[in-house]
Amino acid sequence: MRITKVLLVCSGNTCRSPMAAALLRELWRRADPGWDLQVDSAGIGAFPGLPAAANAVAVMKERGIDLSGHRSQPVGDLAGYDLVLGVTRAHRDALRARFPNWADRIFALAEYAGVGGDLSDPIGGPLEAYQETAKALEEQLQAVVERIRREGSGEP
Repeated sequence: MRITKVLLVCSGNTCRSPMAAALLRELWRRADPGWDLQVDSAGIGAFPGLPAAANAVAVMKERGIDLSGHRSQPVGDLAGYDLVLGVTRAHRDALRARFPNWADRIFALAEYAGVGGDLSDPIGGPLEAYQETAKALEEQLQAVVERIRREGSGEP
């Protein structure tokens, strides 16, 4: 199945999932696989309309990505998403409990990527914590891009 729409989910949708969504969009653009990938983010306990954390914006700016326009949103309907990635196993488990009919499309990011582990929440931490999170996200998301490309092209 060719994946064309991905949702990344964390807790508040102000740090990890917006960073992950922005990075996945950029990595996908660079990979130029020949088809479009829509990438969204949301939070399990998000309050709607909050901006991304200042340090998340700063870390993405270092990578040439503008996160200043991001506004948080809670997880809503999963209809239309081919793949839903929680940044931790706890997010995955909460999503599968809430959306049991979509369980086969819901994974933890590290689980789907086959790289790394759960990513701790840098909220309220120093810039270095956000930089470490972004670095781990890049590693996991590069593996996600490779898997989506491989499976979408029918390669083994």
